[in-house]
Amino acid sequence: MAQPTNPDQESVSKEIVTEVRREEAVLKSGALQNAILNSANFSSIATDEKGVIQIFNVGAERMLGYTAAEVLNRITPAEISDPQEVIARAMALSQELGTTIAPGFEALVFKASRGIEDIYELTYIRKDGSRFPAVVSVTALRDADKVIIGYLLIGTDNTARKQVEAEQKKLDQRLRDQQFYTRSLIESNIDALMTTDPSGIITDVNKEMEALTGCTRDELIGAPFKSYFTDPERAEAGIKRVLSEKKVTNYELTACARDGKKTVVSYNATTFYDRDRTLQGVFAAARDVTERKQFEQALQETNVELESAKSAAEKANLAKSDFLSGMSHELRSPLNAILGFAQLMESASPLPTDSQKESIGQILQAGWHLLNLINEILDLAVIEAGKVTLSLEPVSLADVLSECQAMMEAQAQQRGIRMTFPSFDQACFVWADRTRLKQVLINLLSNAIKYNQAHGTVTVHCSGQAPERIRISVTDTGEGLVPEKLAQLFQPFNRLGQEASGVAGTGIGLVVTKQLTELMDGVLGVESTVGTGSAFWLELRSTAAPELTLGSGELDAPLPRHQAPGARQRTLLYIEDNPANMRLIEELIARRADLRLLTAVNGTAGIELARTGAPDVILLDINLPGISGLEVLKILREDPATTHIPVVALSANAMRRDIELGLELGFFRYLTKPIKVNEFMATLDVALEYSQNGAGALQRENPAA
Repeated sequence: MAQPTNPDQESVSKEIVTEVRREEAVLKSGALQNAILNSANFSSIATDEKGVIQIFNVGAERMLGYTAAEVLNRITPAEISDPQEVIARAMALSQELGTTIAPGFEALVFKASRGIEDIYELTYIRKDGSRFPAVVSVTALRDADKVIIGYLLIGTDNTARKQVEAEQKKLDQRLRDQQFYTRSLIESNIDALMTTDPSGIITDVNKEMEALTGCTRDELIGAPFKSYFTDPERAEAGIKRVLSEKKVTNYELTACARDGKKTVVSYNATTFYDRDRTLQGVFAAARDVTERKQFEQALQETNVELESAKSAAEKANLAKSDFLSGMSHELRSPLNAILGFAQLMESASPLPTDSQKESIGQILQAGWHLLNLINEILDLAVIEAGKVTLSLEPVSLADVLSECQAMMEAQAQQRGIRMTFPSFDQACFVWADRTRLKQVLINLLSNAIKYNQAHGTVTVHCSGQAPERIRISVTDTGEGLVPEKLAQLFQPFNRLGQEASGVAGTGIGLVVTKQLTELMDGVLGVESTVGTGSAFWLELRSTAAPELTLGSGELDAPLPRHQAPGARQRTLLYIEDNPANMRLIEELIARRADLRLLTAVNGTAGIELARTGAPDVILLDINLPGISGLEVLKILREDPATTHIPVVALSANAMRRDIELGLELGFFRYLTKPIKVNEFMATLDVALEYSQNGAGALQRENPAA
């Protein structure tokens, strides 16, 4: 049976329980306060009512580098703050609150002392002098009677946030700079630029687009793209085409401005996307092509006129060439009779009287002068018509000068002129057309003799003017030329006042000489001193002597071909005007016991030998004096006595079109210089076999050698 409870005992028990709970709460509250005060993440600084620090927790020690003992009861928070910021805060608060606030601790706690919530940014100064930004929250501490007994300043290190803010500020500035730069690019473009959304509504434009349409940017943005062109359907089709093809170039439209002005523009457009590759619309650039259109039209009209003028010029040139060719024939025929009969009269029996001799001499002098004039005019006409064909190859300078000396010696002796030519210790070759080089040198020598003083001298000198260049100078002891006449020297038909001198001339020779020199990649010049004489010089490219080119594995010399006892020796005819090339073939054929070589130095002699010598094979150069190799081939093909003979071209004209033309005209084979021994011998053997077996025995090929 339960005992009755004593009321006094129950009361005591409750009081004990309540007291225990109160002590637990106090302990818990004290633990929390200790945890807050000892937090390393916050600086908790408590002061008395005058601002002297009373509490300096672990967080404050960590942030500021002071120990609590170093600051307690010694300094105020103002002394660990940036003094300039404290002054600035005092001034700002004074202006804000309309009262004077002294710089110092008062400026840090003034608002809190008035019961105003105060959180501000401040720079703390550590013990070592370094600084860091902090966010400070200030609270006034009051007793039970609401009297301020101190202040609590809770601070957090704001460095990380400041860094983030600084970085964000930089990013924002970069973004603004980029936007400004992008806009500047757009506005500085000479084209009208715009963007549209996928439906063709304008989303942005530049100033050029405003000028093109006469509308403002605000008016254009949001309007249909097609509305600003004379053909809206074509403009809309252009947008659709860009969307389907991703890009459109040179799409022509005619823009129509608000005032009615029309401008032809060429559009280049492409689609553009956001970072997620979602289509945003079309970017288009329009360029005013009105002037270009006008220029193209004018150019087209000019081209038509030029074509017409070119055609007329070609016809006139052809007519001139035909006329000169016809006139040459018509003039040469009677001139041949005049000169022929004059020479017969000069040597007739009985001999003519002195008076008759003088008259005959005048006829002959005028006749030869007329013949020279005809030849030079024809040369000039051929050069101007671009019909000169050159065979550029290594040419022995010693051989050419020797031939020129022999040709001009008689003319020099008539006037008592002494000529001096260089001697060559070693071979000297230039890259030229042999026939044309002789023509150039003979003209220079002829002038040096004609315009020299009686019993004067003509000196020919050769020297290396520059790497891979050779200069040939022809110096006379004539009157020389003043600078004014030198400037007119290469003008056609200009004889520089020598018309009345009694010296025969046309004023064309030097013009032809200069042009021929330049066609051989050379330079012609002159130096003259009045009273001393003149020196005409030409520079040509030097080159190595022509050699037999040996391919990989070829013998130093071809082996003699075996000749069966009693076998007929075969005959090869070589038509070539270059002695160096002739010697090469002579040396080569000398090693073939089965071959006999006939030679001719021009086309006319070669044709005659082909008819009388019955060669088995003909080796033919293209560029020959007199008639060309192509003309020789034509004559040989038309003559029943020679039409069956295989003709092999051996030429320095190595362009593909030259080779193809030669084969089309009937050459059996076309070989180019320099000669390759195996190729040359193989071709020769094929041609000999073809000649022996007849045209039907071998299949005729046309390889381009």
